Amino acid sequence: MAASMIQRCASSARGLTTCVTHSFSARRWILSAACTDPAKWEQRREDPQNLALLASLMDKTYERKLPVSSLTIARFVDNISSREEVDQAEYYLYKFRHSPNCWYLRDWTIHSWVRQCLKYGARDKALHTLRNKVQYGIFPDDLTFNLLMDSFLKDEDYKGAFSVVVEVMLQEAFDRPSTQMLSLYTLAKYLETKPKLGWEEQRSAGAALVIAGMKQHNSAGLSAQLLGHALLGGVELSRGLRSVFHQMPLMWTPGYLGRALAVMERVASSPGDMKLSQEAIGHLDTVLQSLVSEAGSPPGTDVDADPTDLEEQQAERDKLPQYTQAFRELSAGLQASGQVDSASLQSLTAQLVEQRLAAEECRDVEEFEERLRGWEEEREQLCQREKVDRGRLESRARAKAPAGQ
Repeated sequence: MAASMIQRCASSARGLTTCVTHSFSARRWILSAACTDPAKWEQRREDPQNLALLASLMDKTYERKLPVSSLTIARFVDNISSREEVDQAEYYLYKFRHSPNCWYLRDWTIHSWVRQCLKYGARDKALHTLRNKVQYGIFPDDLTFNLLMDSFLKDEDYKGAFSVVVEVMLQEAFDRPSTQMLSLYTLAKYLETKPKLGWEEQRSAGAALVIAGMKQHNSAGLSAQLLGHALLGGVELSRGLRSVFHQMPLMWTPGYLGRALAVMERVASSPGDMKLSQEAIGHLDTVLQSLVSEAGSPPGTDVDADPTDLEEQQAERDKLPQYTQAFRELSAGLQASGQVDSASLQSLTAQLVEQRLAAEECRDVEEFEERLRGWEEEREQLCQREKVDRGRLESRARAKAPAGQ
């Protein structure tokens, strides 16, 4: 039953883009040159290094079971000049992550790593280290996430962009409005490709839609919340609540379908011009119908579920008639009050970024310049500290040297 339910939900998601779409100027929703131009980044004070010597230094340091400094790994990443050197840097990032100094990988090193991957055609490496962040220590900031996401979007690689959004969601890095808008646009475009969603992907898409959507107080954000809760509700009732929240930044209390209905109720009681996308409403309808039609079948469960999980899952399934009735009433009320938008979620998110992304980009550029100044100050302080420490070591070495040498 669980597999059947997931398949129906995925089929519904693949059909989410049959509604009317609006026409927008080509590529406006992708970050402008002001945000992606590497000029300011490349104007930093240069610190040219021989990577072969740096690699030898790090190897010898690790052999002596001593920690490599964050400045050393930063210099290695900053001086990458080829695709082959990207692979070498990946190795040393891994080694650094598993060293005593692992907590000191600098934010500017992570930003530099992503930029170098994009510059030398190694975007797959950036995504690999991001997906395996625990092994590499790659926890980007929001502006770095934007750069990587934008790169996939410009190449119309929506699955790759979706993978970035999943990592943004797992890192709970939706604080910046530009990241929220790019993420919602990416999610809508990815669903537009009609992907075959397994339950894990359905859960990831649902979680990202809900969390990013909650940051946007508009029709696009509310429609994303509705769709996200519907996706999560399908997973909850087909596999159990633990499958929803395990290793995810989500609530561990049951009732995701109830939360989807709460979004509809909130819009229905809103005095403003808020609307919900017809496709999001339609998807919730599909989920409810699928669950009702399979009510007589035993529910699927997570293999690690305990008896309490099974009881909660069954309790939610028992509420399906109540949920279905509430959905019909709310849907009819929204239709009657003109609060159902025929535009697809992709159209709503495209319209959102068309109207608001430019202003957010100006703030992002200012924020990046401020961060860059802070990074340069921090790097200069580390360089000065390194010089002082080296001087002390040389003085001690001279003091210990036998007289006459």
